Amino acid sequence: MERASKNFITSLRKQKRVESLLFLDNVKIIKDSLAKGVIEPKYILTTLEKLDFDPKGAQVFRVDQKSLEQLSDTKTPQKVLCIAYYPQHIVEKPKTNFLVLDTLQDPGNVGTLIRTAKASGFESVFLLDCVRLNNPKLIRSSVGAVFDGSVFEMTKAEFVSFSKQNNLKLVCCDMNGENIFTYKPSGIIGVVVGNEGQGVSKEIEELCFKTLKIPMKAGIESLNAGVSGSIIMYEINKNKFID
Repeated sequence: MERASKNFITSLRKQKRVESLLFLDNVKIIKDSLAKGVIEPKYILTTLEKLDFDPKGAQVFRVDQKSLEQLSDTKTPQKVLCIAYYPQHIVEKPKTNFLVLDTLQDPGNVGTLIRTAKASGFESVFLLDCVRLNNPKLIRSSVGAVFDGSVFEMTKAEFVSFSKQNNLKLVCCDMNGENIFTYKPSGIIGVVVGNEGQGVSKEIEELCFKTLKIPMKAGIESLNAGVSGSIIMYEINKNKFID
């Protein structure tokens, strides 16, 4: 195992600005992603004398704790950091219910919604002008679910064109919509969750054939985007989880 030089660490700090690179500092996510082959590892930095997993061809460097802290986005990073490329995937028409996130900027919300989408049977997720996929907090909050090959970054204009070409069936979330608990879905449906402050944008709302709401006690204005999107996805797919 080679020891990393100060110049090498400095060059890596500059590479953090490269949008195609991922800096993963969660050991479980690193191990799972490498085992599944969903990332292309370039370097692995560690304070350990020996790794307990296969680096899959990545160059492995020994570093001190201070170097890890300089490259990590957490205050107390774990003992391994993986720098990898996130492979680009061809956008395909969804084969199951799917999730559309419209300009969400909170990485915790986006990561939570991606993870919940996968758990509730919404296999494809479209991020429209959202926080970038390589955001460390997004990756951690999704627990690595961003790396399964069916999370796509697009502009709103690109999605509008894609939606029309493929005749996608979309519903959006808004407090003035139909009660989600009385709605009877049919066919493959895309659930649109809008920006935390502004809601669903006009151009995406125009693609939706229905608006749904979660009924709430008077005096409560709205739910967090991650919470409301999760409830709606589980409600739409609830019959798929009945034994």
